[in-house]
Amino acid sequence: MKTSLKISYGSEKNKAAAVATVAAGAGDIGFKVSMTDATFSNGPSLTGLALAVEKPGSFVIDYDVPNKDFKFRFMNTVTVAEKPLNLTYIHSRGGNRTTLDGTLAFDPFNKVSASYVFGTKDNVKLRYTYVHEEKTTFEPCFDFAGNAWDFTLSQKVYDDSVVRATYKTSSRVIGLDWSRKSKPFGSFKISATVDLNEPSKVPKVLAESSWNFE
Repeated sequence: MKTSLKISYGSEKNKAAAVATVAAGAGDIGFKVSMTDATFSNGPSLTGLALAVEKPGSFVIDYDVPNKDFKFRFMNTVTVAEKPLNLTYIHSRGGNRTTLDGTLAFDPFNKVSASYVFGTKDNVKLRYTYVHEEKTTFEPCFDFAGNAWDFTLSQKVYDDSVVRATYKTSSRVIGLDWSRKSKPFGSFKISATVDLNEPSKVPKVLAESSWNFE
């Protein structure tokens, strides 16, 4: 049995939150139960309670208990021109939304990803990922629906830390975060975003810490 705990705190009002997840397995099938601080803040309730059944690399079924909403994800890998194409089919019952994601890896340093929402005409996102010397990653993404670009640049620092910068041209939001993973001390992430549309341009800061237990 595995247990994880994630705590986040933001600079905005009422941005503190906690999520606990308990996972157990039977063969190659896994079961997860997730709870947030809202589940117990006003006495035990179903708020923030979620259940999941998964088989890694094959499927994940999520159930949002308070909203009675199912989300299905099915994964498969096929070969195209001797290259692996990873496909993920996602359907949200409550939102009646179906998405198909695909990622084609040309080599360990170059891959192309696409995402399409069924029932729409132009709701397609196309992303290219380039990894330089296993440390620097550059990801431009074009959203056909919004006719806009998103850019992500990340740099691996040492062996356990990553610094990442993002810019979304459609919303004019700049982001910067620093994440670090450590087995004995847990993981943490500090992020800041600035909305260039706001006159004050005051950064919104969010800090997250997580621990895994077995």
